[in-house]
Amino acid sequence: MPRSIRLRNFIREYKESPRFEKLSFIPPFIILIVEGILLIHAITINVPDIMVVELTLILLAISIVETILVFGEIHRHYKQNNFDKILTIRLDDFITEKKEINVKKIVTDFIELHPEYNRYRNEAYHTTCEILETHKQEALEKEIFKKLETYIKRIKKADVDEIVAGFVDKYPKYRGSRNVIYEKTFKLKASNKNNNSN
Repeated sequence: MPRSIRLRNFIREYKESPRFEKLSFIPPFIILIVEGILLIHAITINVPDIMVVELTLILLAISIVETILVFGEIHRHYKQNNFDKILTIRLDDFITEKKEINVKKIVTDFIELHPEYNRYRNEAYHTTCEILETHKQEALEKEIFKKLETYIKRIKKADVDEIVAGFVDKYPKYRGSRNVIYEKTFKLKASNKNNNSN
């Protein structure tokens, strides 16, 4: 039973691992099979050559070790990814609930609530910074979208470049977010066009 659980876990981890890791597992496995076949052949011939058998055994042992190392790397990477995902989800929920913006306070309070992450304080700091940056970016995009929607309704200009230039002149604090403004302008123009055609 434990073997089948390990096999199922390995298959799941292998399926969820990146393509490069999947490909890196194939060559040692193929070499392992070929060396196994060579060893069987070297042993079963009429007069087995001891040197060939010994060398094939050494290569077979090396291939087994290499396969185990690759499997260990896939397993380690899978555990790290899972750890990162779970930490991000928990921290995101915690930050959303607490509505706190001080990184040190967030991490301290989070670790008080989840003491199992005490050893991973640095990862929690890093993830908290990324989440806060994402929340800040999302809030900025929402703000731009609302103002842009009102601005487009008022000026009714057809040209996207004119809209973006006018919007940035009116709201200079968004000057660094031109890409977001362009993207939202295209979406709003397309949405308005669809509404008008209906």
